[in-house]
Parts: sequence; structure tokens; C-alpha cells
Amino acid sequence: MKKYTFYVSGTHCASCKILIEDILKEQDFIKNASVDLKKEIVEIETDIDQNIEDIANILTSKIQRNGYKLSVEKKTSEDKNDDIWKAIPIGLALLALFFILQKSGILNIGIGGKVTPATSFVIGLIASLSSCLAIVGGLILSLSAKVAQDENINNKKPFILFHIGRLLGFALLGGVLGLIGKAIGINFVFSAILGLIASIVMILLGINLIGILKKNTLTLPSNIFSFFRKVEHATWTPILIGVGTFFLPCGFTQSMQFSALGSESFALGSFIMFTFALGTLPVLALLSFGSMSFAHSKYAPLFFKSIGVVVLGLGLFAFLAGLASLGIIEPLFNI
Repeated sequence: MKKYTFYVSGTHCASCKILIEDILKEQDFIKNASVDLKKEIVEIETDIDQNIEDIANILTSKIQRNGYKLSVEKKTSEDKNDDIWKAIPIGLALLALFFILQKSGILNIGIGGKVTPATSFVIGLIASLSSCLAIVGGLILSLSAKVAQDENINNKKPFILFHIGRLLGFALLGGVLGLIGKAIGINFVFSAILGLIASIVMILLGINLIGILKKNTLTLPSNIFSFFRKVEHATWTPILIGVGTFFLPCGFTQSMQFSALGSESFALGSFIMFTFALGTLPVLALLSFGSMSFAHSKYAPLFFKSIGVVVLGLGLFAFLAGLASLGIIEPLFNI
């Protein structure tokens, strides 16, 4: 048995890790495959005796349609820099659209002000195309792997229960956060500070998505995904997994949790978290019930960097608006 290490390009989230590992492990000549997202390497164990370049080409042919490529030598960052320069105008155009809709009154999503259910829904949509896809999407793919192995399980039922558990769990736990906020008595200054923390989280997420902090890419330990592949798919298991996503380290979720806490109301806190989860539903449902090929296409790096520019812009604006609300700076915009 021989071990080989290759550099991999095209990865951007934990879903990529699971997808690559599953595809490679399906090959008869691969005994084991492991992806390290932070180091951007793939390690395999195989009993074939071929030139390492030939093995890289063979494996690349298996994963290339999903936008990934293996190489013996580490690729330069030229392509990544090109993506960033393409992503900036796309992201700025999307930001301009947000602000135009906000200013016109067509869509009042509360940019720069107190978070509303409409705001949380839009943030949910953005989250589902970034960190939510990375973390929760990884769990869904892991769940898919387990379902595919069990011929006695209806493929759709676990995912329906998962999403029901996620929506209801977020609503209930969001309401609990609202009650906690009411109990501890959050004043205006504390509420503004919570808003600043939430905006800082968004700024860091945006920077991470753009790729500036590549070494700090957010991933979960691989044994987390292995656990979900081993669990029994009784009725309650996918529901509990859905509820449990409330506690996963997703920055967008945490920023909305701060908002629910600051609402000081069970109803509003519940509604904020429910609409956030509802915003993530379309993309996560596509991942659950079909192949979300765009998330693993050759355009995925540009797509995620563009979303990163949007998130960074919204985070910066929210941060400046928070400073202005505290009287630290003069308001820069009137939206």
C-alpha cells in the first residue's frame, strides 16, 4: 500500500471536502482518501504502482467536472487574484442594488438599522450561499452519504424532517434568546454593542469568503461528519440534527442570535431566527433534494468571492451605522 499527497485547487468549503472524499473513495483502486482544506492537500492510499503525475491526472478526471483539480506541485495564486478582481465589481453591483431597493422603499430590509425579520431573511439567503453552505451543507452531504448506503430508507424523509427540525428549532431557540434578553434588561448602549459585534462577525466572514484569510477557513472536524454518517435515521434523529444546527459555529447564525437577544421579546426573537432559517431553506433544500452543481462548478470560487464582497460591504456599513448610533462618528449615509 502506497500513500500519495497531492495539492488540490477549487475547494472553498466543508462540502467540497466531503464531495471529493466520497468521489475518490468510490474508485476501486483507492483504499482511503482524506482532504485537508486548510493545507489544500489530498492524501490517498492506493495499491496501484504508477507515476505520481499519471495518478494525479486519473484522479483529476474523476473530480474535474465539479471544479477541482489535483497536482503534484502547488499552483500559484494568479487565478485566485484574477477571481478577486472580477468579484469586486460584481459584489459592488449587488451592494448597490441592495441600497437602491432600501432607499426606494421597495424592499425595507433595515440595512444599518435595527434588524427586522426581512433583514434576517435576506441575511439567511446570503448565509446559505456562503458559511451556511460550508457548514450545514457539509452535514447535509454527510446525511446523503448515509441515506445512500441504506436501501430501506426513503431518501426524502430524513431531509424533510431535518428542515422541519431546523425551522422549528430556530424559532423556539430564537424566542428563548429574546426572553433572556428581556430578563437581563438590555439597554440601548448594550444593544448597540451587540450590533457592533454582529457587524464585526460579518466583516470577518466577508474577508474569509474573499480568501484573504485563507488559513482561517472555517471548517468542522472531520469526525463530526463521520458521526452523522453513522447515526441511525429514526424519525427523531434528523429532526434533532436540524435543531442542533442552531449551535454550529456559523458567523451569520451567531450575528442573528445577537439580534434575537437584543429584541427582548419571545415573539420577535423567534421570528428573527425563523425567517433567517427560512432564508437559508431554498439553497439547502436544493442541496438536500438535488445536485447543487453550481456550488461545485468551476465558477464557484468567483461566486463565493463575489458573495464575500457583499458580506464585507454590508458588515462595514452596519459597523459604521453602529458607531454613528453611539455618537462616536457622524452618520456617513442616510438610508
